[in-house]
Amino acid sequence: MTTPDCYACGKESEAESKGLPPRECVVQDRHWRVAHDFNTALPGWLVLLPRRHVTAVHDLTDAEASTLGVWQVRLSRALQNVTGCAKTYVVQFAEAEGFSHVHFHIVPRMADLPPEHRGPGVFELLRRPERERVTAEQADRTALALRSELRGDPNAG
Repeated sequence: MTTPDCYACGKESEAESKGLPPRECVVQDRHWRVAHDFNTALPGWLVLLPRRHVTAVHDLTDAEASTLGVWQVRLSRALQNVTGCAKTYVVQFAEAEGFSHVHFHIVPRMADLPPEHRGPGVFELLRRPERERVTAEQADRTALALRSELRGDPNAG
């Protein structure tokens, strides 16, 4: 089930009707879809989303919950291999207007990330001017590299 005023649900509906670019669907399974964040200055900032509308972690089904940790680890490993990050941050709030759909940020923390952008400061990279943000083309390239790393097939959907 999707909700019309929810950004994530809108993308899920779009995926079903006409498909999505790689940045909006890096990989997916029955329960989860992975997207590259659309307003970040950090290449590889991923968002892990349940494919149905859920607004609280405790409302995940057992099937969704059983694969959540697996996805978080797989994505973290893929980010390390593709971006060379030192570690990843995994964060979940789902509080912004239009974004109450549960989603997990899987953020590559590069070794040279300035101290002011470490930990919660990494969210400042979502507030950068548009000229500093990852372009759609860059996000697609990163998404395809991650897809290849995760699936072993750059053309896998």
